[in-house]
Amino acid sequence: MAKAELKTTRTDAEVETFVAAAEPARRQDEARQLITLFRRVTGEEPKMWGPSIIGFGSYNYKYDSGREGMMCRTGFSPRKAKLSLYLMGAYCTAEAQAEQDRLLALLGKHGMGKSCLYINRLDQIDMTILEQLIANNWDLMNTRYPD
Repeated sequence: MAKAELKTTRTDAEVETFVAAAEPARRQDEARQLITLFRRVTGEEPKMWGPSIIGFGSYNYKYDSGREGMMCRTGFSPRKAKLSLYLMGAYCTAEAQAEQDRLLALLGKHGMGKSCLYINRLDQIDMTILEQLIANNWDLMNTRYPD
C-alpha cells in the first residue's frame, strides 16, 4: 500500500495574494488583523499551508500508527462562512484544556471543534481573550514540540 500524501504542506504561495482574494470583502480586513495578531504572539512570519491556511511556525509530528509529517504550529483560514483558527496546544494537558475552556467562555460568539476555533466575525469577540488563547496554545505547542 502506498504511503498517503500529506494534503496540507507549506507552499510558496504569497499570503497577501491569498488574502486579497478572500470573500466576502470583510474577510480580507479580518485576515490582515489576524496576521498582525499572530505575528505579535508568535514572532513568526505567515506562510501558506495548502491552498487555504495561513500558518505560523511549524512542528514535526509522529502518530502511534507511524504516520508522520509537518504542520504549522498555529494559524487560521479566512473561509467564506467563518474564520477557522487552528489551536492545537490545549490538548497537551487537562490544565491547559481547563484554561482554554475558561477563556472560551469569555471570548464571545464562537464555535469549537477538536482543535479548531470558528468565529463568524472578529467584531463579535473579545480580541484580548483571542490573543491570550493564541498565546497559550503557542506556548503549549512549543513545550510539546521543541525545535
